[in-house]
Amino acid sequence: MSVLAVTRRRAVAYRLAVQRLSVRLRAGEYVQAARFGLQDSAPRDALVALHARVEACDPEAWQAPGLIQTYSPRAAVFVLPEQDFGMFTIGRLPFDPDHRAAIEADAEQVCRNLAGSECRGGLNGLRSACWTGRIALRWTTSALYAREVDRPEVDESEARAELCRRHLTGFGPTTPAAYAWWSGMSPADARTVWRVLEPDLVEVDLDGHRAWILAADEPALREPPDPPPARFLPAPDLRLLGLDRTGLFCGPGQRRWTDLHDTFHPNGLLVGDELVGAWGRRGGRIVVRVAGPLPDSVRATVEVEALAMPIPGATMSISYTEVK
Repeated sequence: MSVLAVTRRRAVAYRLAVQRLSVRLRAGEYVQAARFGLQDSAPRDALVALHARVEACDPEAWQAPGLIQTYSPRAAVFVLPEQDFGMFTIGRLPFDPDHRAAIEADAEQVCRNLAGSECRGGLNGLRSACWTGRIALRWTTSALYAREVDRPEVDESEARAELCRRHLTGFGPTTPAAYAWWSGMSPADARTVWRVLEPDLVEVDLDGHRAWILAADEPALREPPDPPPARFLPAPDLRLLGLDRTGLFCGPGQRRWTDLHDTFHPNGLLVGDELVGAWGRRGGRIVVRVAGPLPDSVRATVEVEALAMPIPGATMSISYTEVK
């Protein structure tokens, strides 16, 4: 049986579509928008990510009912659907009993320190304790607060399998190595979970590299919709374009996306499936770095996107810097 050949452009179009970046969700559908997890780095990246996915995004959308925050295994705060909290926490726990026991001990100590109250962060062992599903966070961009929550009642095996399915759908075509990076699992643990799902997977050739998707997602990969006319993507969403050394997969790795990107402009302006600019924000002022003038039609669409960004208490403005 022949292997489906997929270009990078088609893979990116599929990821953008399934992540709801091609066609926005209806107003208020924040839980669906966060189903793959949204990294909330400074300054409020999760809010920008929700704006890119949901119509008429509210400035307080990052804390809408049905959403919860906790640490990811890569020590960044994530906004997640509360209904999937067990999958995103317990579903990442290691198989090794000694490693697991150390994490559980951290969680027990953190919960004793919290003593039933919400406390400002900085507690020893907080990051690893979040893996147990017993700790939720609230990050205000100026301070981090932790609180104890009821441990989700989930089957660990099913939570692990569902987490892997979620990765395959949201970041496919993908590999066990990319899944290990995304989930924070060891490569060995990630391969163990991956093998459980092998009967449900389809191998594809992604620009000459072996990759996999869920069989149920193959029709969507074969005919993805057109990419969006324009989207301001926070830096964490750029991994959808391919973060690893091949430029094809969603990690592991680091890369400078274009010569336009720097410390002050880490985010990406996407038009169709191409990065046409880098941008940064301070309050309501967005500065976009571009290589040359944008066509009038593109510029108009970009400015609508920028001025609608739901930054609390800010009147939005946009300026362009041409970089030779």
